[in-house]
Amino acid sequence: MNSPGSLTRDTIIGALVAALEPLPHVRAMWEGGSPAFRRTDEWSDIDLYVDTDDECVAEVLAAAERALLALAPIERRFDPPHPPGGGYLQAFFHLRGTSPFLLVDLAVIKHSSPEKFLVPEIHGKAIFLFNKGDQIRIPPLDRAALARRIGERSTRLRARADMFWIFFDKFLARGHEIEAIDFYNRLILGSLVEVLRIRHSPEHHDFGTYYASLDLPPAVASRLRALFFVRDAADLRAKRDTAAAWFAETLSEIDSVR
Repeated sequence: MNSPGSLTRDTIIGALVAALEPLPHVRAMWEGGSPAFRRTDEWSDIDLYVDTDDECVAEVLAAAERALLALAPIERRFDPPHPPGGGYLQAFFHLRGTSPFLLVDLAVIKHSSPEKFLVPEIHGKAIFLFNKGDQIRIPPLDRAALARRIGERSTRLRARADMFWIFFDKFLARGHEIEAIDFYNRLILGSLVEVLRIRHSPEHHDFGTYYASLDLPPAVASRLRALFFVRDAADLRAKRDTAAAWFAETLSEIDSVR
C-alpha cells in the first residue's frame, strides 16, 4: 500500500487503469471534468468513465474499489441513487490521506447505453486512458434536439414564473423572510441563471450555477454575482425586481434569435 502522501491524481488514475484495462469486458476508460475543459487545478477532483459489457457494470465497479483499497483505505464512499434500468452505476470515493478535494467520481457505463457523456460541446474533450480498438467514438452534438429542448424549457420557465413567482410577494407580506429568500434563490435566481445560460451558453443550459462564472460573459457573470448577495428584506425585494426584469428581458432576446 502506498504512503498517503504519495497518492497523487496520476497515481490513483494509473492504479485504476492497471486494474481495469486488462479486463476483457472493459472497452474503454476516459477522464472528464476539469481536464476535459483544460481547467485542472489543485481543487479538481477525478472524473472517470468506464465503458463495459452491460452485465459487468457492478463487477467493474467492485474491481475499481479493490484497486483503490490497494492504495489506501477508503475514508468515505457515496453511491447516488440509480433508477432501475439506468445506463450506468456511479460512486464517489475519498482515500484516506489525500486532499479533501481529490474525490474519485467513477461512472461505469453499459456498453449499450447511448449516453456516454462524450459530446465535446457539453462535456469537454475527454481524455482517453485507453480505448480498445477505438470502439468508443466521440458523438456529434445534435443541435436540432438541443434547440427543441431549449425551446420547451424556455416556455416552461416563462409559464412557471407567471404562475408561481407571486409566492415571493406572499412570503414577504407575511413576514416569512426565510421562505422568501429561499424562493428567491431556488426559483427566481435559478430561473434567471438558466435563461442566461440558454442565451449565452446553450450547451450548458441545464448546468445550474456549475461553471456559470466561466461559461457566462464576464460582464454578465459579474452582474449576476451581485444578485446573490442580499443585505436585508428591502434589498431582497429590490434584487427580486431586478432579477425578474432581467429574466423577462433575456427571454425576449431568446425569442428574437430563435
